[in-house]
Amino acid sequence: MGKLTAASVRSVTKPGRYGDGDTLFLMIAKGGSKSWVQRITIDGRRHDIGLGGFPLISLAHARERAMANRLAIADGRNPLTEKKRARTPTFRKAAEATFEANRPRWRDGKTARNWMQGMERRAFPVIGDMRVDQIRRQDILSILTPVWTAHPDVARKLRQRVRATLRWCEAHGYVEQNVAGEAIDGALPAMPAVKAHHRALPYRDVGSALRDIRGCSVSPNAKLCLEFLVLTATRSGEARGARWNELDLGARVWRISADRMKTNTEHVVPLSEPAMDVLSQARELGSGDLVFPSPRRPGNALSDMTLMKALHTVGLGKRTTVHGFRSSFRTWASECTDADHAVMEMSLSHSVGSAVERAYARSDLLEKRRSLMYQWGVACTTFPEA
Repeated sequence: MGKLTAASVRSVTKPGRYGDGDTLFLMIAKGGSKSWVQRITIDGRRHDIGLGGFPLISLAHARERAMANRLAIADGRNPLTEKKRARTPTFRKAAEATFEANRPRWRDGKTARNWMQGMERRAFPVIGDMRVDQIRRQDILSILTPVWTAHPDVARKLRQRVRATLRWCEAHGYVEQNVAGEAIDGALPAMPAVKAHHRALPYRDVGSALRDIRGCSVSPNAKLCLEFLVLTATRSGEARGARWNELDLGARVWRISADRMKTNTEHVVPLSEPAMDVLSQARELGSGDLVFPSPRRPGNALSDMTLMKALHTVGLGKRTTVHGFRSSFRTWASECTDADHAVMEMSLSHSVGSAVERAYARSDLLEKRRSLMYQWGVACTTFPEA
């Protein structure tokens, strides 16, 4: 017989621990809440297992749960492991949690969309409904092998996402080993480390490209945004998301906040005369927070595909990407100016030097960059003879 009764469990209020015998205890906290705890020994180590709170779990029910755990131990099973397994998520749930954990650092919505779409297409049909502790190396290989050599870029990204998900599971104690990690390297052919560079126009062709873009049939906002991007040597998301409150037209600077930058560091862009002219034209098109709003979705930024459409419209889609204009600028700056390396790199919002060097060299070289961007503006608007 136990030492507790249903009546005594209901009436006792003094904080403390009350034994029922056979490893079961009633715990009363200082606030008066009551809960059941079982103190048992597994593999020579003592553990306290929570069995639920009173009155939801009655004395009789707590005794049943305690007995079930004791029988499991007698059979060589570990009730702690079984309890933990019951909470172990499926791969789909773990991937969703990993996605949400990483979403804040993805400033480009395209990255977030592609991350989950790749999993939906190739990983979830195979392992999406499996509990993560049941996934084996062969399951991962069955996903990767069909695309590993046929579509290496797809395979790399897919493995990165699966690996990141299982790393999240490993960190939370749901798996003992990341089976998408080094454990499967030997079963996958080695891939050459090839960095795909963005297509880019020779800098001598940038001026004529802007002339063609100005005359094409895409929306005025898209044309102006693309030209502004070229003149400032910024990234697509930075230009498309430009807001009027970021601009100091009197000082001729565009101050992009850290949360909109890939580098997570504020970037101040000096504005050349051609860039100021683009902003003047944009202001005439309408009001609102965004400098280049979408004509189809008022209040929203242009999409990256809208800018690429402008390039395809003038026949440049196979010769350059939107991002490629940054490469055009960098090559021009190297070959046609005497600007310092640091000035060129900082104009692209790249970090220069080691962390220690950056800690001491805190200038943003704004005036030197202003001179360089002025020269770039002249080069971009001095069109060659047709």
